[in-house]
Amino acid sequence: MDLSTTQWRKSSRSSNNGGHCIEVASISNAVLVRDSKDPEGPKLPISRQEFRRFTDAIKRV
Repeated sequence: MDLSTTQWRKSSRSSNNGGHCIEVASISNAVLVRDSKDPEGPKLPISRQEFRRFTDAIKRV
């Protein structure tokens, strides 16, 4: 899968000082997650439904 034009996003609450951040990208059937310190590394695909459950759980913390 060619991800060269994929738009990756980082949380607006993330700092740019080398912290532990993830980036997400929306593709046709899933959300991709990657480590912002390793953009060429692995990308974890998560179903949209699972990603929604994940973000809802984070908001409750």
